[in-house]
Amino acid sequence: MAMKTRADYLASLADGRRLFADGVEVGPDDLFTNPQFAQSIRLVADGYDKHYRPGAEASGPYFTIPTTIPELRETLADLLGWDMVTVTTSQGLLALLTAAARIRAGLPEHADRIERYFRWCRENDVRCVQAITDAKGNRKLPPSKQDDPDLYTRIVERRPDGIVIRGAKLHISSAAISHELVVMPTKNMKPGEEDWAVACGVPVNAPGVRIVNTSYAPRDREDDFPISREHNMPEGFIVFDDVFVPNERVFLDGQTEHSATFAHALGLWERLGGTAHLAEQGDIMVGLAQLIAEANGTDTVSHVREKIAEMVIYATLVHAGLEAAITNAEPSPEGWMFPSELYTNAAKHYGAAEYSRMIRHLHDIGGGAILTAPSVADFRSAEVGSYVAKYMRTMDGVDGEYRARLFHAIRDLTADAYGGWNLVTMLQSGGGLYAQRLVARKHFDMDRAKRLALAEARMPAHLVAAGGESRS
Repeated sequence: MAMKTRADYLASLADGRRLFADGVEVGPDDLFTNPQFAQSIRLVADGYDKHYRPGAEASGPYFTIPTTIPELRETLADLLGWDMVTVTTSQGLLALLTAAARIRAGLPEHADRIERYFRWCRENDVRCVQAITDAKGNRKLPPSKQDDPDLYTRIVERRPDGIVIRGAKLHISSAAISHELVVMPTKNMKPGEEDWAVACGVPVNAPGVRIVNTSYAPRDREDDFPISREHNMPEGFIVFDDVFVPNERVFLDGQTEHSATFAHALGLWERLGGTAHLAEQGDIMVGLAQLIAEANGTDTVSHVREKIAEMVIYATLVHAGLEAAITNAEPSPEGWMFPSELYTNAAKHYGAAEYSRMIRHLHDIGGGAILTAPSVADFRSAEVGSYVAKYMRTMDGVDGEYRARLFHAIRDLTADAYGGWNLVTMLQSGGGLYAQRLVARKHFDMDRAKRLALAEARMPAHLVAAGGESRS
């Protein structure tokens, strides 16, 4: 099979998929003009154009499996220039391969299915999203104790040729404009919860799949939304209503002891990508803070300089954590290179935990006009345009419209619909902060730390032998 062109991708969306937005079904004729989908489809189509190469053996760089640290670093650098769907495809398939490496000893056939599925995705140049977060119902109760067993996606029938699944997956970015849904357990399942321990690949247009969508795409005043008008994706609420999955697409079928493997593997790659985006966002926010301070005439004010310095340190430390995650990568038995669990989770935790404070600094530096600056269209008004331009300027060299556009960029990035999406995404991508703390602690060399502490305390050996050493 050959790589898809832009035209191939656009044609592939007319495959009978069931999409809903604002309470109505969106058919293929309306998909390309609906504001919830139009720009995101263009972004993905641009990606197909950007990466297309002729030839039966050609494949996109997003299907690269890093086997060395330089290759891992290159893949991560490239990722920042891809659209979200292509990023998700790369991260999700690398997560699947990571899971395959970890389950191979116990489930060799399932690991082989994952590798065959990866090759099929590469040969057909499809885009994939990971469907992991269940509805979950009452968070106090496990899947088997819910008053509705479908609140966690589950197997409702096992057939000789496959399984039938039912349930829902929430918060699935760009599902509506992708080709494949990679279903994974949202958590570790226990004995007795075999029906909920399911991982598989499902086509978006499979019978029984419906996707309910929402979006932060701006509906008007696009000049005032310089970021979200160019970068937006539909958020999918995916319903699986008795969907059949053939055996060759089933990666986990009741083996509870391996149920957490998929979520942990996806968390690793999502957190690495999330850290890369946090580092880039940190740099952007530093730039916006400096630019608006200069435009306001406050760039020499001490508290402004201190806040920008703190933002610089934040961005630098996130970059450092990202570099440590790559430099300390480890190979799998297959020779695939996986980033360091410890440094990936520590860096993602720090970047996400401090992100909102960096936004607070940016808002404090910018001021109230972040929300109240006149529209770009107001500068074109014959009646009030000259007044807006006059009173929005601050000094020679600082045009009023230039300053207003900076305010709009800050608002769009941090304080509007896209800004809210971005804030929650930076925090939750790859799982919340608690999950990152758990994984970081698991991979930290606590025994070494305790030995160092005991040595520093000059602890007598007989006291250590008598049980003075604390438990990990």
